Amino acid sequence: MKHVMTFDIGTTGVKTCVFGISDTVRLLGAASAGYGLYVFPDGGAEQDTEEWWAALCTTCKQALAQAKVEPEQIEGISFCSQMQGLVLVDKDGNAVRRPMSYMDQRAREELKKGIAHGVQVAGASIPILLKSLVITGAVAASVKDPVWKYNWVKNHEPENFKKVYKWLDVKDYLICRMTGRCTMTKDSAFGTLLYDLRKGHETWSASLCKTLGVDVNHMPELVKSTDVIGPLREQQARELGLPAGVPVYGGGGDASLIGVGAGAVELGDTHIYSGTSGWVSTVVDKSIVDASAMIAAVIGADEGKFNYFGELETAGKCLEWCRDHLALDEINIYMKKENVADSYETAYTSLYDYMSDVIDEVPAGSGGVIFTPWLHGNRCPFEDPNARGMFFNISLETGKRDMLRAVIEGVCFHLRWFMEAEDKKVPSSETVRFVGGGALSYVTCQILADVLGKKVETVEKPQNVGAVGAAVTIAVGSGLIRSFSEAKKLIPAVKTYEPNSANKAVYDKQYAVFKNLYKANKANFAALNG
Repeated sequence: MKHVMTFDIGTTGVKTCVFGISDTVRLLGAASAGYGLYVFPDGGAEQDTEEWWAALCTTCKQALAQAKVEPEQIEGISFCSQMQGLVLVDKDGNAVRRPMSYMDQRAREELKKGIAHGVQVAGASIPILLKSLVITGAVAASVKDPVWKYNWVKNHEPENFKKVYKWLDVKDYLICRMTGRCTMTKDSAFGTLLYDLRKGHETWSASLCKTLGVDVNHMPELVKSTDVIGPLREQQARELGLPAGVPVYGGGGDASLIGVGAGAVELGDTHIYSGTSGWVSTVVDKSIVDASAMIAAVIGADEGKFNYFGELETAGKCLEWCRDHLALDEINIYMKKENVADSYETAYTSLYDYMSDVIDEVPAGSGGVIFTPWLHGNRCPFEDPNARGMFFNISLETGKRDMLRAVIEGVCFHLRWFMEAEDKKVPSSETVRFVGGGALSYVTCQILADVLGKKVETVEKPQNVGAVGAAVTIAVGSGLIRSFSEAKKLIPAVKTYEPNSANKAVYDKQYAVFKNLYKANKANFAALNG
């Protein structure tokens, strides 16, 4: 058995796992720790590299202790990570400013000046749109795309910008800290929308970098998810509690590895993820884009595979909002006379279970209340940083439990919107794998099946599938298994949810209204938040 450690770097916390890999991928120990997401009134969303590193060091030791595995037994380190962050580092690998999260939307002027001018399609200048689609298979038409964050730093923080040596994504920064090498895996490179994916090119596009105002010399060395980037350095090894020299692999972004950990690895396999963010993704073998709906096939960890992908910025984050502002403030959830929100891991499981039991008492449709999950703007199938969440159709009979259930239903409605938009070009599978923290709730799983009208499967410990996907990169990279396709047999479904036709009828009616709410309120959102 090969013992490996993986770090799943989420938006609000890290899950560190120790796995044993043989003919299965078996979780031996895990630990979690949270860190900050600093959201500003101007649309900024930042994190702190030292908080990331402190969380890794703490959880590394805890996961080893729980697994009863000696540090010397760890034979590989890999990552699954949030994507489209902007971590600008100097020549010593130190961040020149706090990382900008994928949620950051300050760069509205940079987007407007850079691409939203002249004759446009889907908010992008036609010449730039066509050039981007040919080179990258997508286009940087969202204010949240990292190229505009890069330009925002250049325009607003010139002193910081002068120090920049390389542009890294989140996991690539941590790999740099561990190994001293500035690299980026190809799936993360795709997320910059500066990577030339055309056959025979497959490198940074100097031409597109110039068009979008990026110094191509700031782009790091490209690597594969299964590559060994280097040995773990001595100082970082001491801080983590591991021996120096452990191979550090490239890993991948959450958009590419969560599907692997879900067992959705064959062409046509669809999975849905609900964590802080949420998405619908189907495996394809070529670049596909729907610019009007902001959906694109992103490069996967498996060479030659893509994930046709639409993302919701706030999925589980909506439930966190409920926890903080509806449940804890008004229902007063306490267990063992202890506020469960004081513990990151306990709050993520026990509190979620309690809320599931509460909303299971509410009939489908939440008494007619509909929630829109756009708490930090929206990207797909419409791009609007001004969009916001709302409860629609509240009456005197509406209670807190109705509102809590409406939040989950609203997230599922938006995921259905993704699926229908994606189905226009890539049919989703009849059976869908559902993973992430949302899949821990039997109520959410059933609501999703009812809203979609599809069979929904879950896997063991669905909140850890990103870490499982990272472990698979080590298994493939070290030769333990021949290909990513072999991961499917290692990750079976453990529970299946069949759609309830009676509930589907209720949801079909509400879903039609849900889709109209944005169109009806677009001008209102702009007036309040523009």
